[in-house]
Amino acid sequence: MTRFWRQRFDVLEIVLVALICVGGWWALSVTAAQTVPSDEAKTLKRTYGPARSSQHGEEWIIRDFFGDRRGGFFLDVGANHYQRFSNTYFLETALGWEGIAVEPLVAFAADYGLHRPRTRFRPFFVSDVSNEQARLYVQEQNSLVSSGDRRFNEAYGSAPVARDVLTITLTDLLQAEGVERVDFLNMDIELWEPKALAGFDIRRYRPELVCIEAHPEVRQAILDYFTANGYVVVGRYLRADIWNLYFTPLGTPGPSQAARQGERR
Repeated sequence: MTRFWRQRFDVLEIVLVALICVGGWWALSVTAAQTVPSDEAKTLKRTYGPARSSQHGEEWIIRDFFGDRRGGFFLDVGANHYQRFSNTYFLETALGWEGIAVEPLVAFAADYGLHRPRTRFRPFFVSDVSNEQARLYVQEQNSLVSSGDRRFNEAYGSAPVARDVLTITLTDLLQAEGVERVDFLNMDIELWEPKALAGFDIRRYRPELVCIEAHPEVRQAILDYFTANGYVVVGRYLRADIWNLYFTPLGTPGPSQAARQGERR
């Protein structure tokens, strides 16, 4: 009997080791896919790079879609630092765009005033309701990781610092600012994207391009929202940037045509 169970355990051990090895190979494959640029990303880098302010290839994709169009309007939600990892810095400083940067961490406000004169910095926490107190969790050693979701934040390091912040919906913000048109919407707010989208009248403002971070936990909710509102994923950028999704209204011309139309406006 002892020999029988020993044999059974030997088989189980082999299976477990095999599963661990397969899992390790899969993890390495995913990591490699994230670090090795796709052909699409390489093309964008050759055309618009190699320098960029964005964390990944977002800046190149945005420039490609709009064809370096000048003088548009952006809404940057979760804007963070005025330049480092910014998807809108180049639009303002090189192409003369203006816009609104929404960021609850008020420490960034002064640098926007100094270096981004065309950008209105607004220290709000974007959500599905306005004028309520929300709890924001912040990693003190990494200001890029701030979220309304405590568990998400804790996964990135030490226990986060909690701060009370005032909420606003994007629709209320745009109305208060007198904005009638948004050409580009950028959103990176660490799992809070569905809440922010719920407070945005996208059919009214109808941004031409949306760049939105899509973590697995909220990816389907994001896809459902844009599908329900007549938007489609810009397929040409799926392999160029695996961290974000890019949406445009159904029936919008391709990037090069959109750029030419923008020049004629």
